Amino acid sequence: MKCFACALAVIIAVAALVGCETSVTSPSTANQTYQGKGPLNVVCTTGMVADLVKNIAGERAKVTHLMGAGVDPHLYKSSPGDIGALAGADVVFYSGLHLEGKMTHDFEQLATTKPVVPVAEIIPHEKLLEDGGLHDPHVWFDVSLWSRAGEQVLETLAKFDPSHADEYKKRHGEFTARLTELDQFCKTELEKIPAERRVLVTAHDAFRYFGRAYNIEVRGIQGVSTDSEAGVKQINELVQFLVERKIKAIFVETSVSEQNVKSLLEGCKANGHQVVIGGELFSDAMGDDGTPAGTYEGMIRHNVNTIVKALH
Repeated sequence: MKCFACALAVIIAVAALVGCETSVTSPSTANQTYQGKGPLNVVCTTGMVADLVKNIAGERAKVTHLMGAGVDPHLYKSSPGDIGALAGADVVFYSGLHLEGKMTHDFEQLATTKPVVPVAEIIPHEKLLEDGGLHDPHVWFDVSLWSRAGEQVLETLAKFDPSHADEYKKRHGEFTARLTELDQFCKTELEKIPAERRVLVTAHDAFRYFGRAYNIEVRGIQGVSTDSEAGVKQINELVQFLVERKIKAIFVETSVSEQNVKSLLEGCKANGHQVVIGGELFSDAMGDDGTPAGTYEGMIRHNVNTIVKALH
């Protein structure tokens, strides 16, 4: 056991050094099938991942997620309660692409006993955006890409619980159709913003997939991960950008501090340009359970409506 622990530590350290993004699903457990009779006990990290699973699993799974509204997954560390929930799960789903980077060790350990699945890592790498040697993990902001992540959920559930595979496939088809409609909604609504105003400035660089998919220029104060710090130079450069482009509104995020956004407002004011906060966007976390933004579809619609209203 001691040798195994040492070897595992070396593997994790090497992966961190090379910036490796690999699935930690254990080959030996990936082929296991469900031995219980009741609903699956599924634990997810973020609300976006949990929403995928709920829509595809339906009543066949009891789905919980560790990170609630306003929680930043980039900085999240497992609590003792989380460890217990993960240990008791039949299947664990997480987003992947290093979004939950501080939980890597937990996933490595769990994968020796059960399926532990990074849903976003099914997306072809040529479709992913890069950031400092890693891939940008915010793929859910391109609805068509997030639909691909649903294929990973379907594949895992159908293999682990094959007696209900047809049910999973049916629900996956229905959910995929809704996401296709959502993708078109985003395109149609955002096209209403005049081209010269189609600029989205937010607290951190979480919306690059959104910008690519829906033809809107995006800028973030912090980098792709909120683990990075925004320096004075970055803020000053963004202030100049806002002044020169005459951008009238910028946006705060529910899971990121507003402090840097306020610094932008003050900087623009000092340069004789008035900028307002156009609204609050959901980026790395959805809204509270039971609210419209507490679902993936509701979160995306809220963001699009907020952006269009502020920039139109």
